[in-house]
Amino acid sequence: MPKSERKILLDFEKPLAELENRINQIRELAKDCSSVDVSEQISQLEAKATQLRQEIFNGLSPVQRLQLARHPRRPSTLDYIQAICDEWIELHGDRGGSDDPAIVGGLARIDGKPIIIIGHQKGRDTKDNVARNFGMASAGGYRKAMRLMEHGNSFGMPILTFIDTPGAWPGVEAEKLGQGEAIAYNLRSMFHLDVPIICTVIGEGGSGGALGIGVGDRLLMLEHSVYTVASPEACAAILWKDAGKASQAADALKITSWDLKNIGII
Repeated sequence: MPKSERKILLDFEKPLAELENRINQIRELAKDCSSVDVSEQISQLEAKATQLRQEIFNGLSPVQRLQLARHPRRPSTLDYIQAICDEWIELHGDRGGSDDPAIVGGLARIDGKPIIIIGHQKGRDTKDNVARNFGMASAGGYRKAMRLMEHGNSFGMPILTFIDTPGAWPGVEAEKLGQGEAIAYNLRSMFHLDVPIICTVIGEGGSGGALGIGVGDRLLMLEHSVYTVASPEACAAILWKDAGKASQAADALKITSWDLKNIGII
């Protein structure tokens, strides 16, 4: 199997993967010995796998859901665009000399209706992640996003944003380029747009980096996504001077979709 297609397993997924591998092995053996009927055995194992899958994913801790949110094979903004849009034209640049690849956006149609789509974009491998700065947008990225939102507002096009970032780019250069001002401007401006805005956390919703495209009429989250003021690792390092306490921090921060729905954030 090519390296790019290699399946990546999290620790809590391994029992399920072992059971699925066993089912596949029995299927392969049945092909070589057609006189043996293993359909009942396979059916029982598949039922067991379904039950195990439900038990595993219903019982995940916040830090395990964080692992899923960061999974390198998790669908990205461009994946969702390809899946749900009839047409898509990416637009580039903030008209100030920057075109941040950590944020993508453009014109699209869904069921024939024109919309604006904007979202954070992570990479699929190390090279792609470096090129897209691991989904951490710069000031230029947020200005590009606002330019597209204002364009959509001018033409009465609803806006969809997809949030998937560990946070805004925290580098010194980002501050020189006005990172804080760019995010603050977006926060204020999105409140004043006339068109409907739906914001969806599709992976990580990290701090101000998420808020920069996260003000809307509806805030949605996928089941195994997270939304937080700071990463659990950063929180643990600040509070306890020990990033190893990230699991404890994740519990306290209420980062999961279930927690945030219960307290009325989404």
